[in-house]
Amino acid sequence: MRIARYEHDGRVRYGLVDPEGGIVREIAGDPFERVEATGVARRLEEVRLLAPVAPGKIVAVGLNYKDHAREMGKKIPEEPLLFLKAASALNDPGGEIVYTSQSQRLDYEAELAVVIGRKAKNVKEKDAAAHILGYTCINDVTARDLQVKDVQYTRAKGFDTFCPLGVATAVGPDFDLAALEIVGRVNGAVRQHGRASDMIFPIPHLLAYISAIMTLEPGDVVATGTPEGVGPLLAGDVVEVEIPGVATMRNPVAAERTA
Repeated sequence: MRIARYEHDGRVRYGLVDPEGGIVREIAGDPFERVEATGVARRLEEVRLLAPVAPGKIVAVGLNYKDHAREMGKKIPEEPLLFLKAASALNDPGGEIVYTSQSQRLDYEAELAVVIGRKAKNVKEKDAAAHILGYTCINDVTARDLQVKDVQYTRAKGFDTFCPLGVATAVGPDFDLAALEIVGRVNGAVRQHGRASDMIFPIPHLLAYISAIMTLEPGDVVATGTPEGVGPLLAGDVVEVEIPGVATMRNPVAAERTA
């Protein structure tokens, strides 16, 4: 069940996407309380798919794959390395990534994202799944030269459009999270490929760790880290992030337009 947020006739609604049928079925209200169909269905080409939620915060995890830590010349972390991406960086599944003129090196980072469905505070690992609305793909776009210059991550990862987020997928109790794959492509060529089972800190551990620090609210997003293979983007590229069986998004890269 793919939960989408979309715009039609100037109004934002939630719905369930049927990719095989090419339609989205409108639901009443939002998906955090219950999913109740209204009976209204629209063709996907009639709507504009948005990021599936409007998060209050986007909590990202750095260096959560050993091979990525090594390619960045970093030590394997002993506990999750957290940072925040600005909510204003949120971008739609097909939205344009703007290559800021402040940077000379823009990198893609394909990741698996967790969309929070229920308020989570001091959650135990065994109870983490009950607080998840679904999973989707995310691109932690990074101005790498600014990250190196600043040391910390706020500016490098916080520009507008630097957080494309795919359609969320609701999950059931038998969902095999460890089997999920993360694939990143640039202009059709595979650049990244990893598995959730390769994470240093698995998702239940991350939600327990994060929720002991800050309350995760419905609609918040946790980006779980990127596998090895990160690299540069150029204006004119198309970057794709896929979680097979869950979601795929494609975002064009464009140079910043100046007056």
